[in-house]
Amino acid sequence: MPVELPKQYDPHEAQQRWLAWWEQRGYFHSEPDPARPMYSIVIPPPNVTGALHMGHALNNTLQDVLIRWRRMQGFNAEWMPGTDHAGIATQAVVERLIYQQEKKTRHDLGREELVRRIWQWKDKYEARILGQLRELGCSCDWPRTRFTLDEGCSRAVRVTFFNWFRDGYIFRGKRLVNWDAQLQTSVADDETYVETVKGGFWTFKYPVKELPGTFIRFSTTRPETMLGDTAVCVHPDDPRYRHLIGKTVTIPLVGRDIPIIADSQLADPTLGTGCVKVTPAHDPNDYACWQRHPHIGIINILHKDGTINHHGGKYAGMDRYQAREAVIRDMDALGLFEGREDRDIPLAFSDRSKTPIEPFLSDQWFVRMGDRDDGKPGLAQLAIDAVTSGRVKFFPPRYAQTYLDWLGEKRDWCISRQLWWGHRIPIWYSRGSEAELRAAFAGRDDVCWRWDDENGQWLICSLVDLDPQAPQLQPLGLMQDPDVLDTWFSSQLWPHSTFGWPDRTPELAYYYPTSTLVTSRDIITLWVARMVLAGLYNTGDVPFREVYITPKLLDGFGVTMSKSRGNGVDPLDIIERYGADALRFQMVSLAGETQDSRLPIANVCPHCDFFVPLKKENTDPDETRRPKRITCPRCRKVFRPGGPWTSEDPTMPTAKQASESFEVGRNFANKLWNAARFILLNLDGYTPGPVQPAELPIEDRWILSRLATTIQTVTGQLEGYHFSDVARTLYDFTWSEFCDWYIEMAKGRLRDGLAAEPSSGPTANREPPGSSRRLVQRVLVGVLDAIVRLVHPVMPFVAESIWQALNEAALERGLPQPEPAAESVVVARWPHLPDAWREPGMEERVAQMQELVRAVRDVRSRYNIDSRLTLDVAVRCSEAVTTDFQSLAPLIRLLAGVGRLEIGPATSKPPQAASHVAAAFEAYVSLAGLIDVAAEVRRLEKQRAEKEKHLQAIRAKLDNPSFRDRAPAEVVQQQRQLLAEGLQQLQAIEKNLAELQRT
Repeated sequence: MPVELPKQYDPHEAQQRWLAWWEQRGYFHSEPDPARPMYSIVIPPPNVTGALHMGHALNNTLQDVLIRWRRMQGFNAEWMPGTDHAGIATQAVVERLIYQQEKKTRHDLGREELVRRIWQWKDKYEARILGQLRELGCSCDWPRTRFTLDEGCSRAVRVTFFNWFRDGYIFRGKRLVNWDAQLQTSVADDETYVETVKGGFWTFKYPVKELPGTFIRFSTTRPETMLGDTAVCVHPDDPRYRHLIGKTVTIPLVGRDIPIIADSQLADPTLGTGCVKVTPAHDPNDYACWQRHPHIGIINILHKDGTINHHGGKYAGMDRYQAREAVIRDMDALGLFEGREDRDIPLAFSDRSKTPIEPFLSDQWFVRMGDRDDGKPGLAQLAIDAVTSGRVKFFPPRYAQTYLDWLGEKRDWCISRQLWWGHRIPIWYSRGSEAELRAAFAGRDDVCWRWDDENGQWLICSLVDLDPQAPQLQPLGLMQDPDVLDTWFSSQLWPHSTFGWPDRTPELAYYYPTSTLVTSRDIITLWVARMVLAGLYNTGDVPFREVYITPKLLDGFGVTMSKSRGNGVDPLDIIERYGADALRFQMVSLAGETQDSRLPIANVCPHCDFFVPLKKENTDPDETRRPKRITCPRCRKVFRPGGPWTSEDPTMPTAKQASESFEVGRNFANKLWNAARFILLNLDGYTPGPVQPAELPIEDRWILSRLATTIQTVTGQLEGYHFSDVARTLYDFTWSEFCDWYIEMAKGRLRDGLAAEPSSGPTANREPPGSSRRLVQRVLVGVLDAIVRLVHPVMPFVAESIWQALNEAALERGLPQPEPAAESVVVARWPHLPDAWREPGMEERVAQMQELVRAVRDVRSRYNIDSRLTLDVAVRCSEAVTTDFQSLAPLIRLLAGVGRLEIGPATSKPPQAASHVAAAFEAYVSLAGLIDVAAEVRRLEKQRAEKEKHLQAIRAKLDNPSFRDRAPAEVVQQQRQLLAEGLQQLQAIEKNLAELQRT
């Protein structure tokens, strides 16, 4: 009995069935096995700040494609899953939610209670994240799931910190850092973003001492920082100020005298007044100036919350923006304010709180990145050498330069954060004597210490927590550092801490270094570079051999997709609407290597399912400015647009977000499903047997040659991380060559043994009656089997569904020799065919036949000829092409609906015929008796006139400057697209008219 698949593929039923089935059988779990080749990936751990977005869907789909492919190639494949505590991001989210709901700050709750609530948040969103990954079809080794704050990762953090502190790579110092005054913590350069905002540019003047009536003028965008000025700087060669160098001016607001200095790097005589105020504690350029001129001093005027401290005199206690207005008023009252300009100002913001960054002088912990005093390469240089030597390779290669440029600066890394969520810095302070330290820690090698000259105290680092109340430690008066480590400190250890380091576990010995890292360019500096330097230092080897950098997903306006912006999409929304296979196919399709990919997004009306295109304002980083309600243009009902809302709106439903782009993947899955359904319904009498191309007709040899080429092409594309090419190759071969051409060619043989003539040799004529059907069944099953294997890494659910149906109908199958099929496509072998099966000459012959068939079909379509009517066709071509077309004549008649077929070098064009000229032939399709030429000419002339009128209206719009300037960019682009499509249609009409008028 034939196996009959349902008429439609149900992706949701497939997902429910196979997800559980795969995990029950342990296909995704791996154990070290030195007898087998290894392939390993560690997941870039998603932050537990919230659910996954489409960027995660892209990244994790590509990782799964690689891991499933390598598993099929016979590798012992390990994909380590896990999540990241994301210190600053997670604490910011939870603090904001607590304040919204309870009007309480972290200081109201206390450290212990806040951390307890963040753990609750972590448990909730970690479960959701891992659930999303499962729904996506990720074949992770789930029992090995790790978290950056779990016991093993925490121990690795402690050991690394201890070793680096002991060896002099970690130090404490007062430096200028990026300060988030809302979260009251330092943030890395890479965790800020710059936006251009409307602001003021104020000009003031300071009186020069001992020169009555003499002033020096300067401009600033931050007048409140005048309270912390320690110098005024001019260019040494500026003739306007040369006589003032070395003199002093008075800051009237605080009565402090400061020097006029010369510095060619800071002052530019061609800009503004040519004079610059110097506030080293609140500007990085001024800070660098202070390092060149340390005698000017440095004064911090801010508290951690952004209010003015005691150095601000009467302004102390004011918020910095209130102080700004007060300073301007007071300078004006003193006659020292000269005016204000409105300017567009680039302003740095914290990526976590979305509030302006303040350069801030504070005590922080750093990792020394430069070369060692003994001349040996430092951490940064070791990581540079790993890439320049080829031990770590980037794909695409251009991203290696981003990595090398950043490391080449060898800037020290600020690793302390003034937070409560994360790995607490394992440092205790003591003012005891060194003798007391030696007595307290006698015989211990898990404690080391260093004297801090600047603060007059010992810095004590320990591998285990120290109890200040322990009897032997009480004399030391120990106090632990309150800060936590930068999130990237723990995640830099991810590739080796997850496999058990610092212990030399079997997993670490076998799976490390890992094979491939798949990540985004945003964190090449934050994460990739640091993983390399940490891996080299801790293990002596790089953490991975290859790094693939994914493109970024953009919305229709070119804005990076992010749920926090409101323009992202929950992958589960896409899976619910289109299925996981469709989502995955689209992600692979978008993963090109030359540019980022746009994915236009729509809000789906929850009332009528209408797609309402996303507007530009939906991507505003300030969520208070985003629209809170939309009226559906079709049903006129109101709904809230999709986005990262923290709670439901009781007054109206919230839209889900989607994109019609995912229709491509869904249609592809359905096409493959329908092809499999047709084949399975036509397997009566199927018997397994070897397939030898020499014994097959042309169409079979052609599809096997194309299959062999496709297997080789896809394998090479995966090896080179050319994912979008993989999707296109699979789509073209499966949809066009196999479904649209070969299955159509095979239908006649399945029905009555009709086949093209043998291409060569006498063996093809020896087959007994019915053998053609058996052969074509074997080829159909073998090619479908190979397609399912090829498609599986990209679309695993539809692949498994078809695989199981094939196992029921034809358990023994395959090319070139049949064999019992694997229990699951997950563990089936990656397909491979002999190189000899690739026949470029055969492919070229069939390609010519396909062009002829398409030409005949085009004529039928252009003239609206009934598909049931056969067409008479004459073909003029060389003797060699004539031989090919005559051998393929049964297929040409079948595929193009041809009746009389005349082929040869002397063939002439019949009267009233449409023609098609190709490189190897000319084809003439007789229209005699099929159309009324005069009526057809009249119809086409009318159609041409209507089309020209329509195009004239579009041109008038586009030629109107007012329309081009005022209409939304997407509307203008739509009109341009309509014009281009209309011109193509007009050309087709003109071609048909010209052809008819020649007959």
